Amino acid sequence: MQSAFFFGLFCNLAIAQKKPVPPSKQEPVPAVKPFYYQDHDSSYYQSFERYIAARFFFSQKYAGLELERATGIARLRYLPNTSLAMGVGVTYQSLTLNVDYAFGFLNNDQEKGKTRYLDIQPHVYGRTWIYDLTAQFYKSFYLNPKGFASGDASKYYIRSDLRTQLLGIAAYRLMNPTKFSFRAALLENEQQRKSAGSLLLGAEIYYGTIKADSALVPSALSDNYLQKGVRRLDFIKIGPGIGYAYTYVINKTFYATGSLSASLSLDYSKQRGAAGKADNVQLNKGFIYRIALGYDKNNWNVNLSLVGNQMTIQGASTTNKYLLQAGNFRLTIAKRIKPGRWLTRKLHPVDKVIENVKGLTPAKQ
Repeated sequence: MQSAFFFGLFCNLAIAQKKPVPPSKQEPVPAVKPFYYQDHDSSYYQSFERYIAARFFFSQKYAGLELERATGIARLRYLPNTSLAMGVGVTYQSLTLNVDYAFGFLNNDQEKGKTRYLDIQPHVYGRTWIYDLTAQFYKSFYLNPKGFASGDASKYYIRSDLRTQLLGIAAYRLMNPTKFSFRAALLENEQQRKSAGSLLLGAEIYYGTIKADSALVPSALSDNYLQKGVRRLDFIKIGPGIGYAYTYVINKTFYATGSLSASLSLDYSKQRGAAGKADNVQLNKGFIYRIALGYDKNNWNVNLSLVGNQMTIQGASTTNKYLLQAGNFRLTIAKRIKPGRWLTRKLHPVDKVIENVKGLTPAKQ
């Protein structure tokens, strides 16, 4: 795939001298839009919202289902066979578009089965609010490690009938948006210049389903897991969360960002299988985590990032729980490009719409 490059060209031509126009008849000069908004402390991080952040990246999404067990017994861990994708993308102000594709030469691992999936994980990093949206649909998993429950140490136990669905949104408010930026580490259109952190306050809501044509626990292992016989679990989770994020900066160039949010949700679940149809209401925990390591200098940004989510659900027949995981690994190389005069004019309608939505007042020059 080819990256898109934007060039702004301008020239001033002096053809001949003209007779000066009286000030009263001169056309008003249009106001020049400022390049930065003064809604943050620029000594801590610098915003490049009016630049175009163009990126090339490798990305691998992941998901997982684990069943808790009694002490001394390995967890039952189902994983999908996901693909490594290569892609390109751009960010301008608060708008981001990424396109990737899983090329065949990057993926040749058929022994884990063929997983069919749709996994959409958009992350919206505003100045004061962070939104994580999840829409996952997976079919076909394998048991890890190799040989577990398969009867053959050289093969994976594959469950082509196992399916998971997860829909939800998490919203968290940054309590220190003037000094700390998520965009610097994860969108590359800002640069964190000094170390800073922020408390996070928010809430999460999810709906999901775990189901298979037969019991989730293989018959050969049924004596070791109390979830035996259960073949479907539907659930709804809603609750508040709190967290903290911090970026450590070295020489205004190297940075390490870490973030962890913990939620306590009120869950309603319905299981089918071992005890027929049984409902359960329970309080359970969940976590959203972000890690990014990177280099940012001269409008170039190279970073390695991980964004993930882990939640627990409990059925009615046992206190042993189900753990769902979702996330995305990414290696990114990005370049911030200042638009030329022609492209700036073309982007002006976009700027107006975004400014109206934000309700921001441009900084005075």
